[in-house]
Amino acid sequence: MDGRKRSNIKIGLLVNIVLKEDQRTGNLTEGVVKNILTNSPNHPHGIKVRLETGEVGRVKEILEDPENC
Repeated sequence: MDGRKRSNIKIGLLVNIVLKEDQRTGNLTEGVVKNILTNSPNHPHGIKVRLETGEVGRVKEILEDPENC
């Protein structure tokens, strides 16, 4: 599912994000969404979220279907 659309992102969803320091390498960090930080409905680089671990990054992959949340 597309991590660039805010409507696809829900709190509690399992996602892969790219952290600011990993943008050059593309390393992904897996975690559960705690907060959605992007207010606009779409963002070309992915919706910015805070994970339950406190890490902040842009969603690259949604690992869990939002309908199952």
